Order: sequence, then C-alpha cells, then structure tokens
Amino acid sequence: MALPPDSQRRFSGRVEDYVRFRPRYPGKLVPILREEIGLDSHWTVADVGSGTGFSAEPFLDNGNPVFAIEPNADMRRAAVAWLGARKGFRSVAGSAEATGLDDASVDLAVAGQAFHWFDRVEARMEFLRILRPPKWVALFWNTRLLSGSPFDEGYESLLTRFGTDYGAVRHDRMDRAMLAPFFGGRFTRRTIPCEQRFDYEGLEGRLRSSSYTPPPNHPNYSPMIRALRELFDDHQVNGMVLMPYETEIYAGQLGRAFGNVWPTEL
Repeated sequence: MALPPDSQRRFSGRVEDYVRFRPRYPGKLVPILREEIGLDSHWTVADVGSGTGFSAEPFLDNGNPVFAIEPNADMRRAAVAWLGARKGFRSVAGSAEATGLDDASVDLAVAGQAFHWFDRVEARMEFLRILRPPKWVALFWNTRLLSGSPFDEGYESLLTRFGTDYGAVRHDRMDRAMLAPFFGGRFTRRTIPCEQRFDYEGLEGRLRSSSYTPPPNHPNYSPMIRALRELFDDHQVNGMVLMPYETEIYAGQLGRAFGNVWPTEL
C-alpha cells in the first residue's frame, strides 16, 4: 500500500503553526468512547501518529497512561515540551508499522488525524500485536467542511489551486468503505460538530500548518498568500472568518483478518 515517500517528515518545519492554529479535539470525544467501547481511566492507550500531542491530551485528562508514538522528531519535541510533565505520558520514537511497544501491552490504540498516513496492512498487524483482547481501536479526524458557505468553498478552491499534493493526501478519502477492511469486524461511526474562528494572522497560520501547501521558498507561496488575503477580505465579518469542522470517530474491535468484514453499525 504505497504512501507518500516523505510521509514521516512532511510536517517538519510546520510544527509551530500546527501547534498554534490546528483545532484540538472536542470534549465529547472521550465520553463517546466510554459509550461505544467502554473506555475507562485504567486502560493504557497507544496514541499512534501522536504528532504534537493533541490526540494524547484527552486521554491524559481522563487519567489514562498514554504511549505517544511519533516518527517525526520535531513533532515529538513539541509534544514533550507541552505534555512531558503530565502523569502517564511517555513519548516513543516509532511508527504505526513499528511502534516499539511490547506484545499485548495496551488496551486501546488510537490515531488522531494520522491514520491516512499509515500503511494499513502493516499497521493492522502491529496493532494486533500490541493490543490486549478485545483489541479496541479508535480512529478520529477533525474534518474541515468543504462547502456550506462562500468562504468554505473559496478556501477549498485555494487548496486545490495551490496545494502541492492536496488531492493525493487529503484524509477525507478515509470513509467507512475504506476502513471496513481494516477493522475486519463491527465498528461504529459518530460525529461531533466543531469550529475555529480566525483573524487574518490565524488563517494564514492555519494554511501554513498543512503539509500539502507550498513552503515559503516555493514559487507558488506568494501567489497563494495573496489569494488567501483576498479571500479573507472578501468574507471576514468584524475581522474574523469561521472554519467549521466535523469530528469523525470510528471505533471498534479488530477482527482476525484484514478484510473479514461483518455488517458495520454506522
């Protein structure tokens, strides 16, 4: 299953913007996982592709020990700077396909805003190895809404125009049909509406935080920033624009075999 060759390095140089301008996960995430899979504070969590720590934070707040597995050194350093003093937090240099964790050492594997970067076959084998029965997994994304307002549609058009490989790596390609073979069993889907509000500085930082936008030394960077300024000026209200999201949560047990799909409960 081919991945972008730089998938573990592509956020290097974007970490500061990522920390400042990406959305956190809503407070309802953990209560939903309590309802769906029985999550409690005694479970040990492997946060795979943990990045700067956004996805580890809700579980630390719930009292869970968390192994934060991240291959990108810049992101690991940001997570340690933010969460390193928290009880139960442990940063691990590893990947979804090779976490470095012991066999049957965790109760729940999660991936926030990261699963679309994984080799799904190899990651599944690794999850099966590190998870204790009944092998719970939760995958979640803050999915930006692509339409619904002129600003939403204009921002999407800007990414399509200037993005370096936007169409190839966007995570909304991960739908229930693609995830069903990974789970190989029953899984649920829940959603939570959320949003961010940005002044122009925040909107530019949000754009720069995306790995598929050209960096400052790229010839398309300046034209992209000019287009963003125009988009903001056209749609701001009292100096702010609204960026809506839907947090998508997929949770279930891993079945025995990749592609051994039961009827999904969605």
